[in-house]
Amino acid sequence: MIEVLSSAALATVQDLGRAGSLRWGVGTSGAMDNLALAAGNLMLGNDVNAAGVEVPVFPFKVRFDEDCAFALTGADCAAKLDDQSLMPWWSHQARAGQVLTLGLPQAGPHRGSRAVLCVAGGVDVPEVLGSRSTQLRGAFGGHEGRALKRGDRLRAAGAGTECKNGFGLVPPALALPLYKDEVLAVRVLPSAEYAAFEESSRAEFWAGEWKITAQSDRYGYRLEGEALRPIAPMEMRSHGIVPGVIQVPHSGQPIIQMRDAQPSGGYPKFGTVIEADLWRLGQAPIGSRIRFIQVDWDQAVAALDEVEAWLDKVKRVVDLHRSAPKVN
Repeated sequence: MIEVLSSAALATVQDLGRAGSLRWGVGTSGAMDNLALAAGNLMLGNDVNAAGVEVPVFPFKVRFDEDCAFALTGADCAAKLDDQSLMPWWSHQARAGQVLTLGLPQAGPHRGSRAVLCVAGGVDVPEVLGSRSTQLRGAFGGHEGRALKRGDRLRAAGAGTECKNGFGLVPPALALPLYKDEVLAVRVLPSAEYAAFEESSRAEFWAGEWKITAQSDRYGYRLEGEALRPIAPMEMRSHGIVPGVIQVPHSGQPIIQMRDAQPSGGYPKFGTVIEADLWRLGQAPIGSRIRFIQVDWDQAVAALDEVEAWLDKVKRVVDLHRSAPKVN
């Protein structure tokens, strides 16, 4: 078991998301940085979809009530196990009674905003609609359908078992960098109503920088920049949307739908952040700026192949480490 010692940390239990439920009006949820969760699980020998704890607000503290291997991925948060500093993107071993503390994310060009704590065997909470992810809007999944609070206790399914640790990975922010004029970039496919916006607005969308405002969360990122202007006013019926869709309300300031997005909406769809880049957005800090790169379908598929290749490389590295003989 691990016990949460922090209050108001907005941490939640997440796996890779709830697939197949959009037709019932249930969003996907899941880790904002799916690569961080998948890699942390692979380091521990877990199923890639095992549930972990996503931490967006710091400091965050947990106590291990029994021996347990764990991995820290996502943002580098100057983590400590008791008084010992820990490497990010690394697997570690905790002993019963030790306290893990995650501090503020470290500054730098690759600074992230969310840490992911994976534990041996995964966080053991019930599956709901095929996923252990927390669905905050519907108040189900995860741990009692809510953010974690002080005193909550979570069971690590593999606690107490031997788990080879003490190795780490090069994070995807370094292995798969994507910047435009030294600003974090994400790739976008134009969507259904793209051509209904003024040509100058379309040009500004690709050329300008966009600030992620404080009105951003797991549901959506509200951006601030040059307003996008439609050629003519548009009124639309609600229609299906998925994470990554960029909608434009009447203000002209785009909203990117994120992991907890509702499955329908009525604003015009300007574009869609490709699936391969959603993890980049998930790690972009509030107040930071991003840029957009236009791609076509073939380029979007190639980008997804690149991500899969990185995960395959992680699997090979982990397998090599686990098969290596112990050095006494």
